[in-house]
Order: sequence, then C-alpha cells, then structure tokens
Amino acid sequence: MPPVKRIYIESLGCAKNQVDSELLLTYAMENGYERTEDAEEADVIVVNTCGFIESAKKESIDTFFSLHEQNPDARIIMAGCLAQRYGHSMELEEADAIFGNRDLSLFPEILSGKEKLLIPEYPDPYAERDDRRVLLNFPGSAYLKISEGCNHRCAYCAIPVIRGPLRSRPMEKVVAEAERLIESGIHEINIVAQDLGAYGTDDGGASRFVELMDHLSSLSGDVFYRMLYIHPDTFPEGLIELCRERRNILPYFDIPFQHADPKVLRPMKRTGNPETYLALIERIRTALPDAVIRTTLMLGFPGEDREAFDTLLGFVRSARFDWMGSFLYSREEDTPAYDMRGEEEHEKAGKKAARWQKELEAVQEEITAERLQRFVGNEYTALIEEKVEGEDLAIGRIYAQAPDVDGLTVIMGRGMEPGDLVRVGIRAVRGVDLEGVRIG
Repeated sequence: MPPVKRIYIESLGCAKNQVDSELLLTYAMENGYERTEDAEEADVIVVNTCGFIESAKKESIDTFFSLHEQNPDARIIMAGCLAQRYGHSMELEEADAIFGNRDLSLFPEILSGKEKLLIPEYPDPYAERDDRRVLLNFPGSAYLKISEGCNHRCAYCAIPVIRGPLRSRPMEKVVAEAERLIESGIHEINIVAQDLGAYGTDDGGASRFVELMDHLSSLSGDVFYRMLYIHPDTFPEGLIELCRERRNILPYFDIPFQHADPKVLRPMKRTGNPETYLALIERIRTALPDAVIRTTLMLGFPGEDREAFDTLLGFVRSARFDWMGSFLYSREEDTPAYDMRGEEEHEKAGKKAARWQKELEAVQEEITAERLQRFVGNEYTALIEEKVEGEDLAIGRIYAQAPDVDGLTVIMGRGMEPGDLVRVGIRAVRGVDLEGVRIG
C-alpha cells in the first residue's frame, strides 16, 4: 500500500479565498491526500494567493518563497488570485505548478502533474459544490460564499479582472450547503460575497439577497447568520425589516463605504455622499438599536485633498462606526483608475495619505472604545474559539465581533470548549476586546 501523500495549504487574503482553500483541500482529500498543518512535513504545498492590492501581492510572493525554503523537497503550487491574474505572464521557475481560481474542480489535474499551468474560466453554469470536507475556521463557525465576481466596476478595484463578472450560485445550492453546515454542528454561518446585495442581479433582475436570507433564516437549527460585505449604493430594500423579524440574522452590517466626499467617490464610480450614507446608518440603527456597523475606508485615491479628507473625517465622527478598517489606495494595472496619475505622483500622494490614515485611525480608536462601553453590564451569547490551557479562561466572540477582523471576548469560567455557545456577562472593555464571565 503506497504511503499517504500529505498536503499543506496556506490561505491568504479574504474569507472568500478561504472558502476556495477549503474546496481545494476537499478535492485533494478525494484524490488520496491527507491534510497536514506542518509545511515541513508536506509532500505538496499550496499557496492560495491574494492579488487585490500591491501589499497583498508582495505578501503572497514572500509567503511562497518562505514556504519553499522551509521545505524545498515538496512540490509547491501557486494558486488563487495572483495566479489567476498573472499566471500566463508569471516567470516563477520555483513553482511546480500555477493554478487559477475560476474552476476549482480542475485542481486534481494540477495535483496529478498532468497540468503545470492551468488558468481556467468559470464553468457554465457556475455552481460550486456544497460539501466541503474541511473548514479552516475555529470550531462552530464557517463561511458560506453565495456568489463570485462583481459587476460594480469600481475604478480602483481589480476584483473584476481577477474574479470576473458577477456569477450568483443557485439559491438551492446555497441553502443546501447551509443545511449541511448546520447538520455538522456549525453555529455561526458568515455569508460572504464581493457584494451580498448584488446576489441574483446577474440575470438582469432585482437583488434576491433578501429572499435568500429569508430562506436561510427559516432553516431549523441552533444557528445564526452574519452578513459580510454589502455595497452601500445598492443596499437591499427589505433587509433591515427582515433582520428585525428574524432573531437568527445578526444585526451586524459590514458596509464598505470607502470614502464620503463626492469628488472622491465619483471618480471611484460610486454614487454616495455623506447625507445618503448617514441616512442609511440612521435607518439601520433606528430599526435595530443593537446594530453593529463595520466599514472600510480608502485613503489616497486620486483627487483626494485635505478638504476631501476633512469631509471623510467629519463623516466618521458623525457615523460613529463600531469597527473601521482603512487602507491606502493601490495603483493597479487594468483598472480604470490606473491612468488617473503617474507613479511619481502616486508615491507622493501615498505618503500624504499615510499621515492622514494615522489621524483617521486615532479618531476611530476613540469612537470604538466608546461604542464598546454599551456592552458592559449586559448578557450575550458567545461562541467559544479557544480554551486557555491551565486556566479557567476561554476566548470567544459575541454577535458584535466578526471572525478575524474585530476584537474578541475574554471569558472567565469553567467547562468551555471550542465550538460551544455560552452565556456571558460583559463586565469590562480592554482595548478593542471585551472581558466577561460565564453565566450558568
């Protein structure tokens, strides 16, 4: 009997990429591979790359060479967004194979050695399988991807170049996958896509996202749903009301506003302004007083000056986001914004934007600290992620904390295991984290 081949996968970038990594591992296991969490003992190493912005591309390349150096005897495969975007022009002799990400069912051809360069297009019809055998989250939590690609065509964004146009998964496939996750003991299903609100619009019709959430939230089981990434300009009508009706849809809204000043948003090919964005936030918080709102903001896009930044700063102070992430504009080839300015001007603007970013983040840190105080003295259900060995402590998250991007809750108590749901009384704020004690 031949020895079992071991595969190690390093998943970089977003949650959607993590779902791809889980599918790659599923295909590998079906073809005789065993997953290992130690790259040095692997027979095959897969680096599932991100290619969204310059810093992510650099991290992907650095990770590839670091893993290759750790285990030079293993076959090493570059997969994912960077491979899809640059695979045909990439000179990477160290790679034993390069594999794109639009048809993961072809991965066995790469594993077998039949193909060394495979940059596929989407199969038609597009429908990812719904039976992942491996989940890379902490126990009890999983991501569920409902669509691929994007039709918004924001001027700065390389996602349509990498992932192509919007392709929604059939609703019955999404619901079937949710049912399988619930049956396997998952308590938290994080719904992900490039824009959840665009789900179903690729056939030219209206959004079907509220309809999808209606179906999902009607499934039986001890499960709750978290919605990640909703474009503010196409926020679905009826979603807020559905969240009010269904307690298993968390009042957590991840809305990447990117900016607030129209003279920056219009060249981005976005339609909002401070008034419409603040009105959306007000509608959410009026209907759902416990709502948590996270956003992402971009600094340094062409046309941003101090006046525009001050508009953004004022918007953040008025919006009082619970959580905020920020990043600097990356000048990406094949995007409409690439030719808006040259490289020298871009580098100069980037240095100025980096200073503004620190100013913005300092403001948001104070807001987050203040917003977190409202949880103190109240009780919530927490999903346990990790047990602290040797102590009566565990690390978990309440509804206000999304995996990987927000703070955590440190919980005192006994008998808590990863994947458990426990009631927690919050008694203090520690930086961006909460501190609580198990109840009962």
